[in-house]
Amino acid sequence: MMQALQFYIDGAWVAPAVPATLGVVNPATEETFAQISLGSRQDVDRAVQAARRAFDAYAGTSVGLRIAWLQAIIDGFRARLPELARAMSLEMGAPITFATERQATVALFHFEEAVRVLKDYAFETRMGAGVVRREPIGVCGLITPWNWPLNQVASKVAPALATGCTVVLKPSELAPLSAMLFADIVHDAGLPAGVFNLVNGDGPTVGEAIAAHPGIDMVSFTGSTTAGVRVAKLAADSVKRVAQELGGKSANIILHDADLHAAVTQGVHACYTNAGQNCQSPTRMLVPRARREEAFAAARDAVESIRLGEPLDPATTMGPLVSQAQFEKVQHLIRSGIEEGATLVAGGLGRPPRLGRGYYVRPTVFGDVLPAMRIAREEIFGPVLSILSYDSEDEAVAIANDTPFGLAGFVQSRDVRRARGIANRLRAGRVYLNGAPFDRSLPFGGYKQSGNGREFGVFGFEEYLEVKAILGGDD
Repeated sequence: MMQALQFYIDGAWVAPAVPATLGVVNPATEETFAQISLGSRQDVDRAVQAARRAFDAYAGTSVGLRIAWLQAIIDGFRARLPELARAMSLEMGAPITFATERQATVALFHFEEAVRVLKDYAFETRMGAGVVRREPIGVCGLITPWNWPLNQVASKVAPALATGCTVVLKPSELAPLSAMLFADIVHDAGLPAGVFNLVNGDGPTVGEAIAAHPGIDMVSFTGSTTAGVRVAKLAADSVKRVAQELGGKSANIILHDADLHAAVTQGVHACYTNAGQNCQSPTRMLVPRARREEAFAAARDAVESIRLGEPLDPATTMGPLVSQAQFEKVQHLIRSGIEEGATLVAGGLGRPPRLGRGYYVRPTVFGDVLPAMRIAREEIFGPVLSILSYDSEDEAVAIANDTPFGLAGFVQSRDVRRARGIANRLRAGRVYLNGAPFDRSLPFGGYKQSGNGREFGVFGFEEYLEVKAILGGDD
């Protein structure tokens, strides 16, 4: 069994203050294959003190020096990318092809993007009779989830380091090993001691200690809306900045003029990305009522093309869910869809055939879903798609916006101007038209209970900067 019992604090791997361990479970086998230590408030305090000591000197480093350190991280990341991908396959069940081409590679993109932004960023600009100066906010507490373990680490760590901040990272205790490998990469890159620190642990202990710690100037959190509310309340006592990327229940509006079969097929696969464990997944598909049967048939065809299996098999396209608790939650919500009267188009309860162990869920599609049903309102975080019908575009927009979330939206139409008009009406932080690809330079974040603040590109970069006005002193 792999033993990963130390934390990375002040430039070295150190033992926890209080010994306590947790097993890391392979969700494909349901077997514990590694052990980590669970941190305490003492460990968080030690990491924060290290980050505080390092901050002034690191904040004063040149752009050129920070670029050199970031480039060293990029080089180390590329060299160890297969190892990072394998770690994510083992700890959270991502198929190895997906873990390599998406999970690990997209994480690398964030460091490349941070370098791109940093090279040309104007930290001082003349405005009126004064100067506006942007400075690193300070010590940043970063709390990341298990579903995209390295992507979410990189989307926070990269801009924080680029702007001159120091960090204390808490990765998810369900998927911590890839983050620990990343800490090795940071160490080998030669950053000064205390600039980057990692403490493993659970949310109620280490996560809450980070959120509440008076020595932390900003906390960036990705996770559930319920946990995000708790983080914000704890952070309020010290009036620290809080940036959050929380839950989602994204709508995918397929307009009357779209190629329905192609749009539904694309929508099903987008919903099932990462086994549906994806905050912006288009889990509500809105189709014209007159084309209901056609949409159901296309969804069935799409589901049949999915290959479930062992994550380390390159042919596997969908792996298991991350944990027993997540498996049970998704089963419960599938059952609620059946009990509330939705039409089961594909999938259903239980494990898929021939998979007797592992937290595998049958890719499921419900039709005739009504907006008030639980499966249409709650974030399921599994491969479950709800198809809702509409009669007019105004009704489609109203249904799409009838949610407490607002992370993303999707619109499909042959008429791009028409699709753009619908996109403008959606209350969501990011809208994809006609299957547009991911863009690391554009802002990512949500409206309403999907969070506040933005990640990626210059918008994510500026989350880690304070704004100072300097008046007078003209030459």
